[in-house]
Amino acid sequence: MEPSPPRSSGGESRGSVSSGTAGAAVAGATLLAVFGPLVGISPAWIAVGLGGLLVGLTVDASQWDGLGGHLLAESLPGGRARLRRIACHEAGHLLLARENDLPVERVLVGTRACLQAGVRSNGATEFAIPTSVRMPLEDLRRWSRVLQAGIAAETLIYGAARGGADDRALLGRLWGLSGHDVDTAQREQRRARREVDQWLRAQQQPLEQLADELLRAPLVRPSPQASAD
Repeated sequence: MEPSPPRSSGGESRGSVSSGTAGAAVAGATLLAVFGPLVGISPAWIAVGLGGLLVGLTVDASQWDGLGGHLLAESLPGGRARLRRIACHEAGHLLLARENDLPVERVLVGTRACLQAGVRSNGATEFAIPTSVRMPLEDLRRWSRVLQAGIAAETLIYGAARGGADDRALLGRLWGLSGHDVDTAQREQRRARREVDQWLRAQQQPLEQLADELLRAPLVRPSPQASAD
């Protein structure tokens, strides 16, 4: 049985953004409730507005995994900085994919680009399907480097990574299906992460340049020459 097409999700985790959006909404609601009547806003209209906001947040969390909150946050002041962080994450994947000769099908930056492409995420780098779940050890090492590169890139630029849960899950799945024991998988993943950290530190300027390119073109289909030999 072959795995489904690998997809690396980047940027902030959905839950963290949804919680942040909810926190901002609560703060805004509190200010509106306190100061609204002072500027002539009817308490009845405030109650209706707050009720609608709570319903919207609930539907967004239950039906859209908080993606509505992502979309809103990306359109507000400061959204450009949020998008650039996602772009840095995806640029890490793309740079390491090129370095390790792993074909990339497309790169998506931002919730809007993802939704337009039919992907429920706020950023993604999509790779070609592996030909076999029992890959040679060297292929698993390549995947270990590429899938950890988004987290490593975020950590290098911002000091910590908010995204990468899907990356870790996919990497664990590939190693789990490989037939190698847990100790080998963990040792090889730690080794790959050290290699990625060292390589990206030497490539920080190209990394940031690529992130800026992805930010200008939120849906990218790399040419075959750019992603693989």
